[in-house]
Amino acid sequence: MSNSRVERIDYSRHIFVAFSVVALGVFSWPLFAGSGLVEVRVAVTLSLVAIPVIVLLLSLIADWSLRSVNAVALVGVLAGVAALARVLSTGFGGFELVFAVVILAGRALGARPGFVVGMLAIALSSLVWGGFGPWTPYQMIALGWVGLGAGLIPTTWGRESGLGSRREVLVLAAYGVVASYLFGLLMNLWFWPVAVGPETSVSLDSGASFGENLASFLLYSLATSTLTWDTVRAITTVVTLVLVGGAALRALRRVYSRDVLDREVLGLGVVEDKSIR
Repeated sequence: MSNSRVERIDYSRHIFVAFSVVALGVFSWPLFAGSGLVEVRVAVTLSLVAIPVIVLLLSLIADWSLRSVNAVALVGVLAGVAALARVLSTGFGGFELVFAVVILAGRALGARPGFVVGMLAIALSSLVWGGFGPWTPYQMIALGWVGLGAGLIPTTWGRESGLGSRREVLVLAAYGVVASYLFGLLMNLWFWPVAVGPETSVSLDSGASFGENLASFLLYSLATSTLTWDTVRAITTVVTLVLVGGAALRALRRVYSRDVLDREVLGLGVVEDKSIR
């Protein structure tokens, strides 16, 4: 009997990527408003309707990657911690601890679990402090992408000297800076058409070219959040990762490692290492 195995193709990855591309298109439609394919008001309405549907589909597809009790438990705990971090830091002008938690989750658990943690962090924290609105689905996807990106960083980067080495933490800190600014740009991009009136120098112009609208958007973003909220978010994320990133990564990897098993003792879940057997 042949010992060869037929490798099963994980189509959920391709579906996830496809819907992520669609979501990116929903975010970035204002930059292409000058094409004249759709009226601005219609595009705004369609994007507000489409984005919750995409959130639901992406969350269902990402959930398929949670195939073990350990993964589900860790994702739930980290989502709760991230939501608490967001609630505690709400209202402090960009001081957001949630980014560090989501980045660590994505790095330790993987790309799609990191995405789920980011999405759940926004959903749970919004439920707690009543922050639901048309912006919430956009935030869920954008923060989910932050966790996803952390999980897509090559595993060899910074891991030559341990499971949570200083070099790896510095790589994550650098990623945190990039992610903080990109998150701000994405959130500004969806809000820009409705936040600025039609008669300003940074307004969306349906008759302008891609380059002209891009320049207007970048000026709007620079003036509203890049130099303030996004910069404070980046600094907060870097400081948090440098202080606790190494220890947190080592702890998460010990729990999530395949060498760690769950067993029941008197009905209680107990974690034990294979090496002690």
